[in-house]
Amino acid sequence: MRPRDNISAAINAAAAQGRPALVGFLTAGFPTRRQFADNLAAVAAVCDVVEIGVPFTDPMADGSTIQRASFIALADGVTLPWILQAVAALPDTARAAPILLMSYLNPLLSFGLENLPHAARQAGVAGFIVPDLPYEESEDLKRALDREGLALVQMVTPVTPASRLAMLCRAAQGFVYAVTMTGTTGKSAEVPDQVLDYMDRVKRCSTIPVCAGFGIRSRAQIARFAPHVDGVVIGSALVETLERGEDVRAFLSSLR
Repeated sequence: MRPRDNISAAINAAAAQGRPALVGFLTAGFPTRRQFADNLAAVAAVCDVVEIGVPFTDPMADGSTIQRASFIALADGVTLPWILQAVAALPDTARAAPILLMSYLNPLLSFGLENLPHAARQAGVAGFIVPDLPYEESEDLKRALDREGLALVQMVTPVTPASRLAMLCRAAQGFVYAVTMTGTTGKSAEVPDQVLDYMDRVKRCSTIPVCAGFGIRSRAQIARFAPHVDGVVIGSALVETLERGEDVRAFLSSLR
């Protein structure tokens, strides 16, 4: 099985249990580098898929919580090479769920697209989410990732035109990331009916799992999304839990 197939399989396995998959996001090296392995293991123990954020100086899709986490991690010396080394050194207990890297394009280009896919697969990474990479400019990265069977997850939004939505769903690997709102992460999604209608449109277009993300932080929200998607992404709320030093497993378990 290719690494990217493990992502879809994990999400589908959750659906087979009658629940939406949990995709947990944490910023690499936040709150500190020495806590990263333990935090990742805690998230992987509850979540079906883990998304690791690569800190970046200009995280334009992220709200204040993840921006703050990125700047703290960068100040602590977190880099993409360090992240790959840290993931590669993880014990099996921290590999209970497929791992994705969410990164802006610049750190990937700095690492080198020729070397990145092999290094990522060797570390145990199954795919990438690159929010500032337009589909029309993604061919070089996609071709490089294909060589190692890694996913390039596509993101869609409520304002994505129907023809483009169909194109992005065809191109998506691992899962389709259906952003719940326009704007940045961290805002609380009220989950109005029109957002659920949009999720239904994405589901009709996609042959792979669909996960809703941005602003999801409560069990009630997840219950609203559950009949319309295959999974949900918990990002800012999880980073805030880490920031407060609270029990990550207890918080994520409360969303089940």
